[in-house]
Amino acid sequence: MAKLAPLLLLALFAISMVATKVMAKEAQYHLDSGSYGPGSLKSNQCPSQCTRRCSKTQYHKPCMFFCQKCCAKCLCVPPGYYGNKAVCPCYNNWKTKEGGPKCP
Repeated sequence: MAKLAPLLLLALFAISMVATKVMAKEAQYHLDSGSYGPGSLKSNQCPSQCTRRCSKTQYHKPCMFFCQKCCAKCLCVPPGYYGNKAVCPCYNNWKTKEGGPKCP
């Protein structure tokens, strides 16, 4: 039993290292896959970028509607599924009448 504990500990450590690498790679995928910023997209790229941006929300339909509207105006969709709006100032600064964010 005493010989099994270090082996189990080593196996858990190796598994956690692999899991950390996979999660870090997934998080960096969109940042490394191209340039972002105002005018970085063509209008025909908006649907696929908005599908990516809205893929993890429970409000998929409104997210897609407003994302495509914002993308058509700004030609930019921030990387990731949430946040990172500073990369696209137009996307970030477009507000509703009430002052809330218009773009998801």
